Amino acid sequence: VGVRIASVTGREVIDSRGNPTVQAVVVLSDGSIGSTAVPSGASTGSLEAVELRDSDPSRYSGLGVLRAVENINTEISECVFKLDPFEQSTIDNALIDLDGTTNKSRLGANAILGVSLAIARASACSTKLPLYGYLGQIFGDGEYVLPVPQMNILNGGAHADNCVDFQEFMILPVGSNSIADAVRVGADVFHTLRRILKQMGLNTGVGDEGG
Repeated sequence: VGVRIASVTGREVIDSRGNPTVQAVVVLSDGSIGSTAVPSGASTGSLEAVELRDSDPSRYSGLGVLRAVENINTEISECVFKLDPFEQSTIDNALIDLDGTTNKSRLGANAILGVSLAIARASACSTKLPLYGYLGQIFGDGEYVLPVPQMNILNGGAHADNCVDFQEFMILPVGSNSIADAVRVGADVFHTLRRILKQMGLNTGVGDEGG
């Protein structure tokens, strides 16, 4: 018997907006640990997978995720205990089948994603690979290139308290020599734009995603 999933734990934590989100922690039998806090958007499309929220107005304005956490600690953990942690596609398909809906609304996309990624992180730790290297190995040919980072420079829409219709204005520092240089370019543009807006007497408040 090889390395197995030893424990799966869900808990409610607070995200960068001060709202509850799901954290999943997976421990393998060799002691490897993977942890994931699930991201949550301020705006969602009609066809997106569904976050499971508690809708209890007495807690976090109804945004609590205790139901999703309970699903992790019961049904989902029971499902994945018997699976090979290194068979990511098998795990993901099993979770989708367990949910049984087209939009993951029964168990919650936040619960399913949290456990899926926590298992992947734990498995990457077990194989002594960074997460991108592990995923590239099991889903690709192991080759990789560093992506060009996208920088959120100006926020509008549901992400900011202003009259700008577009939700995200993003830049890509194409041609930078390294990730570090690309980050510097993004920071320079951000602060230059802020300075120009202040000189024009315009709002320089920061939106939900840093723009």
